[in-house]
Amino acid sequence: MTRLGFIGLGTMGHGMAANLEAAGHRLTVWNRTRSKADDLGAHVVDTAREVGPESDIVFVSVSDTSDVEEVVFGDYGVIHGMTQGDILVDHSTISPVATKGLATRAAELGVDWVDAPVSGGSEGAVNGTLAVMVGGPSNAVEKTRPFMDAYSKSIVHVGEEPGSGQMVKAVNQVLVVLNQLAVSEALLLAEAADLDLRKTLEAVEGGAAGSWMLSNRGPQMIERDWRPGFTVDLQQKDLRLVLEAADELGVPMPGVALVFQLYRSLQARGLGSDGNHALVKALEVLAGIELGR
Repeated sequence: MTRLGFIGLGTMGHGMAANLEAAGHRLTVWNRTRSKADDLGAHVVDTAREVGPESDIVFVSVSDTSDVEEVVFGDYGVIHGMTQGDILVDHSTISPVATKGLATRAAELGVDWVDAPVSGGSEGAVNGTLAVMVGGPSNAVEKTRPFMDAYSKSIVHVGEEPGSGQMVKAVNQVLVVLNQLAVSEALLLAEAADLDLRKTLEAVEGGAAGSWMLSNRGPQMIERDWRPGFTVDLQQKDLRLVLEAADELGVPMPGVALVFQLYRSLQARGLGSDGNHALVKALEVLAGIELGR
């Protein structure tokens, strides 16, 4: 039986690990806050390094590029306990350029690197309905696919080149935030016109204007429920990566740049832990009106 390890039991990782267990897989896990593993049946270890010897495939889900580098290559990093032929699957959203370097370092130690960022929010992780965009060698991807099936409804291998999954995630985030901007502006217009927001949403979501953001975040916005599927702070981190990649490629991103600045205004107000659908709060200030009020 393939031995599995999981590092990072935060907003996304906990649901993914729980679904792996529900599918019958025994896990060895490490998380900075140990108590987040209390409701799992996993073998919990004291350092990321200790996950390596207990695992043939290690899944990582942490916040940023520096976090991945630390839990993999730091003094107590998992790579020091892995052996030739093992596979590391990075579900974090990090720099595509940095991913190439990390994959090269892992390959020098005989470890295959699969970059596999996900989309679908915390509810997708819990419900097993994530979309996974995967970069890396085909043989390693196929070995990991049966396990990723436990928490995913879509797994697309987008390229052999390390970092290709991360670049597709950047494309995904462009679509996410500009959809969120559209939902925010549309619902504010409906509010200003004194329309019934719920009936308006119902009327438009089944047509060409429909989107995941509209159907899943629109009701939360109307209810002023800012619980995060994905926080403003994490969204900002991803947009920074998008803008860095766009700058390297010489691609203008005026829409993304605007959303980045709107989210920054929310962070300045101490709202970084709100869900990313709180983008509408920045527009409410400009409009002088609030949804559902």
